[in-house]
Amino acid sequence: MDTPHLPSEPHAELSAELSVNEKALREAFQGCSDIVFRPIRTTPELLLIYTDGLVDTKTLEQVVLKPLIYNGLSAGNVSNGIPISGEIIQAQLIAVSQIQTVSTINEVIDGILKANIGLLIDGENRAIVAELKGFERRAVEEPEAEVSVRGPRDGFTETLRINTSLIRRRIRSPKLKMESIALGRVSQTDVAIVYIEGIVSRTVLDEVRNRIGRIQMDGVLESGFIEEFIEDAPWSPFPQIQNTERPDVVCASLLEGKVAIMIDNTPFVLIAPMTFWTGLQAVEDYYERSIYTTFIRFVRYSLFNIALMLPSLYVALSTFHQQLIPTNLLMSIANSREGVPFPTFVEAMLMEFMFEGLREAGIRMPRAVGSAVSIVGALVIGQSAVQAGIVSAPVVIVVAMTGIASFAIPRYNFGTAYRLLRFPMLILAGMFGLYGIVSGVFLMIIHLNGLRSFGVPYMSPMVSPVPHAIKDIFLRAPRWMMTMRPAFTAGANAKRIPEGQRPSPKREEEGQ
Repeated sequence: MDTPHLPSEPHAELSAELSVNEKALREAFQGCSDIVFRPIRTTPELLLIYTDGLVDTKTLEQVVLKPLIYNGLSAGNVSNGIPISGEIIQAQLIAVSQIQTVSTINEVIDGILKANIGLLIDGENRAIVAELKGFERRAVEEPEAEVSVRGPRDGFTETLRINTSLIRRRIRSPKLKMESIALGRVSQTDVAIVYIEGIVSRTVLDEVRNRIGRIQMDGVLESGFIEEFIEDAPWSPFPQIQNTERPDVVCASLLEGKVAIMIDNTPFVLIAPMTFWTGLQAVEDYYERSIYTTFIRFVRYSLFNIALMLPSLYVALSTFHQQLIPTNLLMSIANSREGVPFPTFVEAMLMEFMFEGLREAGIRMPRAVGSAVSIVGALVIGQSAVQAGIVSAPVVIVVAMTGIASFAIPRYNFGTAYRLLRFPMLILAGMFGLYGIVSGVFLMIIHLNGLRSFGVPYMSPMVSPVPHAIKDIFLRAPRWMMTMRPAFTAGANAKRIPEGQRPSPKREEEGQ
């Protein structure tokens, strides 16, 4: 008798003999103690395979094992005169919503590793893969990194399908498309490219598809793995891809024509393209009234400049340009620096470095003590350093004001860029004074104007000012005035809302 061919290759077709398929799958899962092989002694004989911990075992017993074992299948291979087959099992005996038939070893393996069950039938060269996911997952909670005073309180989790459902709940349109792709030769992580058809810029969408399609790596564990492969300028300190944990931010971006990249096992969603002004816009900007939001934006932009320039200006003025400081203030600074052994530049660099160290320590320590350690540490170290005569009091005040101002930047990764740039600006100020600061600002502006995010200028729409686009940059116009989508992201459907919706009691009276 001929020995049956063993489908040892993962892409090989399934054999009609159950023992052959079982041997191939056991070889593939050798050493995997969490993979369960459950033979079912019926006629025909069945083999159930699943991953322990990823499958809901109670549902498995109720909707799969009980019908197959106790509903007459074991008494014979004929039920109501019809031979038992994969079609009968799939159509009548397994009460699972998502079920499919596969024909290769690789498809069975892939289905089992994605929290599905695999059911093989003796005498058939096909297998049934049914979804019975039952692994532990984190509940939908408010994001801690993007807290808002007004707005939705739900945030993304580490489960991709929960995240896509949060988007679908807000945008109930068939034009909301979600293209799936698996990345990582080993991890096989599910990635979804999300956009709204008719609103998205086809150029940006095609560029996102091409860049993601070029990624080749062993595993994708977080959205940052993908971000580093698809950004335009990897050596720039400025982020070119926005990340967020908030579904409302993603939906607002999709309605502007942007593309969202959702990755399984992480709550952070990538949004492309990103502009400079996106990093300075908070969630509440679009939930509060426009007058208040405009005022807050001016405050935020002022604090943003303070976070970048204040230490450098202090070093430049006190070291090279004392004539620009008022006499009383200059005398106060001189008195406070009496006995300090270090130059102003060294003082500022030392305090900035210590402040960054305390901030990092506060983040890494347990939450119960992290904030207390960072605050108390800053107060104690600052006061002790002044009393010991190591640094002067004005430097401590300047560094503290800079740290407070940096917390006003809404996007963490965007604020990190300015924390990094603060040190080169300090070095330029310590070497060349105000001329160094001006040179540093010019270099930064030149760099920003040369940046692109998926082909979109980073400083858009200021590089080619469009009147309707400027309404959402330095100020936030009332929503009824922002009738057009951003020109740099919108596709064919650039109209956001009809014109003529300005609220007016007189018009209501005329209508009556």
